Amino acid sequence: MHCREILLTVWVLMFISTSETCTSRLHITAVEGEPFYLKYCSSSPKHEKKTTTIKWYKNESHGPVDLSLRSSPRILLRDYVLEFWPVELHDNGSYSFQMGNDTHDWKLNVIPRTKHSCFTENLVTSKAVEVKKSLQIACEHNYYQQLVNRTVLYKNCEKIENNKNPFLKNAEYKDQGYYTCVFFLRHNGKLFNVTKTFNITIVGDHSKIIPALLGPKINEVKVELGKDIQLNCSALLNEKDVIYWHTRRNNESDPNVHEGNMTRIRTSEGKWLASRILRIENINTRNLNFSYNCTASSEGGTDTKIFLLLLKDDTVDIPGHVFTRGMIVAVVISVMVVCLVTVGVIYRVDLVLFYRHFMGRDETLTDGKTYDAFVSYLKECQPEHGEEHAFAVETLPRVLEKHFGYKLCIFERDVVPGGAVVDEIHSLIEKSRRLIIVLSKSYMSSEVRYELESGLHEALVERKIKIILIEFTPVGDFSFLPQSLKLLKSHRVLKWKADKSLSYNSRFWKNLLYLMPAKAVKPCRDESEVLPILLKT
Repeated sequence: MHCREILLTVWVLMFISTSETCTSRLHITAVEGEPFYLKYCSSSPKHEKKTTTIKWYKNESHGPVDLSLRSSPRILLRDYVLEFWPVELHDNGSYSFQMGNDTHDWKLNVIPRTKHSCFTENLVTSKAVEVKKSLQIACEHNYYQQLVNRTVLYKNCEKIENNKNPFLKNAEYKDQGYYTCVFFLRHNGKLFNVTKTFNITIVGDHSKIIPALLGPKINEVKVELGKDIQLNCSALLNEKDVIYWHTRRNNESDPNVHEGNMTRIRTSEGKWLASRILRIENINTRNLNFSYNCTASSEGGTDTKIFLLLLKDDTVDIPGHVFTRGMIVAVVISVMVVCLVTVGVIYRVDLVLFYRHFMGRDETLTDGKTYDAFVSYLKECQPEHGEEHAFAVETLPRVLEKHFGYKLCIFERDVVPGGAVVDEIHSLIEKSRRLIIVLSKSYMSSEVRYELESGLHEALVERKIKIILIEFTPVGDFSFLPQSLKLLKSHRVLKWKADKSLSYNSRFWKNLLYLMPAKAVKPCRDESEVLPILLKT
């Protein structure tokens, strides 16, 4: 019986020692250039008989590949173990172990070695050690330990000289860092090294805390004479810490001041939430402006907070008629603000024009441009386009130039015949502050297309000109215009209505002046031009 117990114990110890090196995780990460292994372990003793054939496979895209059929000095098959001497990047993939009905799969991810560091952050084991407690780093490898002939310990990639294995000392805050064990071992006459890194964090001693009173350090409490009050003092403490009140003055205690017992509640972190109440009955003038101090005390230190009783001020109620008047004033002011905003939105154009006239603003003095606007219109003088042509070459110059003092660029008037028309148009648009487009259904002819494209280039790319659209005849569908015109935020469509737009004070001319640059030049007028001069053609 004794012999059977010894054999059973030896078998259990062998199983435990071998299970420590088993690769049980499904996803494994290895470092390029280091020896690596996959090991399958089973708790069933029958596997030790080796009566069943063992197969190792690498699962390729075209199917599993039997590794026993490959001849590679780098990859060795040792029954339950698959060894790599060393592992390379192209060893990435899925591996399978098969022995009878037992199978196991691993997903191997080989990562490149970090060139400027002695360790790889993906394979670091973190460990927290309390200050002044034992810091031990044992450089041991469960699988390769018998092959190791030398071990070197590094801290933050700097070699620790005269180091003993295991590394042992009382932890200090300066000991925090990355500790890397480098195992040197030989295989088939070649020298290999395996690394094992620990991230050591030194933390404070959490077994005890310094008592901390809850709430502000100075508390001013408003009280009324003749009333009672309770002052609550709470703190986070250790088990043997205490809370007490300082209530005596000149070694005498007030008869109306009573200190209650301390109550404790254990928190989930193992600390204590304690409180102690000070009850003051029938408050008198002696209790006012006196500091009642609450102190939490422990071996690690003390914490104190002050309670100061102050006489509550008499509250003065606002008379009803004053409140009513204030509400009426507030409502009136709110209505006035809403009205002013509404008027500002509705009459924005009129207000801006009045401001320009009153302040004498002029935006054309320093921009170096010659014309205030270039007028683009249909150049075909056919009978059906007569009104549109007359509006562009006669009405606009007559009103904007003679009545309001602007300088326009008209194609038929300002382009010199015989020159390069395309270059001349582009130059004139560059010298203009605005591009006025007189729209109609027939506008997009070949003759005006370049004017529009040149103006859009100045507006979108150069941002040197703003576009004004005048819908002379109802268009409805603007799909014939270039898509880029929709990107402009500065353009606005003005609709010409012959019956309502005749007067200089009509909404059409005000909106057009609003979109034109501010100019302080006073035009030359005669008596006939002061009157409405727009006649139906």
